Amino acid sequence: MTLKLCGFSASNYYNKVKLQLMEKDIPFVEELVWTGHGDSLLVERSPMGKVPFLDTPQGPISESSACAEYIEAVYPQNPLLPADPYAAAKVREIILYSELHLELVARNLYPEAFFGGKVSDSLKERTRKLLERGVHGFAKLARFAPFVAGPEFTLADCAAVAHLPLVSSASKIIYGEDLLAELPVREYLKMMSARPTLQKVNADRKSSTEQMLAMRVKKP
Repeated sequence: MTLKLCGFSASNYYNKVKLQLMEKDIPFVEELVWTGHGDSLLVERSPMGKVPFLDTPQGPISESSACAEYIEAVYPQNPLLPADPYAAAKVREIILYSELHLELVARNLYPEAFFGGKVSDSLKERTRKLLERGVHGFAKLARFAPFVAGPEFTLADCAAVAHLPLVSSASKIIYGEDLLAELPVREYLKMMSARPTLQKVNADRKSSTEQMLAMRVKKP
């Protein structure tokens, strides 16, 4: 059974796993699964109704971090985690910081930044303080030498290229400034954009985002 990646390409967490699979040259197929509904076929495979999730020969796996760890364990070719335990832990650390202290915090801003909604001034102020703290912590860990965890492409890059553009864009739209501007994120993303795998991921992301926005417009 070929691995099946389930979700949609507008999701940054979906793209984190998709890029990993492509960089490791693992055969997989994609199944389009939208969120926002309680379909039993979805929650049986992803109990919280979230994407991405993997359909594997052993059964489904939800949560992007669990998916990534499974892929690395089962498909050791082209490893994206260092063999050294400490170096591997530092890669995981950067991923957690990018997700828990940057992307998930910035997500408070997405309704207004990207979807035409409104975020209260108090939430914006609280989110900015948390983001500034998160950026300070992330800056102590990220190396950009030239990859985010050091000289080799790792799982940290799969996460960084999926999450950092959203954090930059949302903060610039809401606050009038990119809260990641003091880090070499722009140069890093430019370098990464030369990778054919990321070009494919970004093209699919653009198409999926347009489809998602069109669906929102059609809703009564």
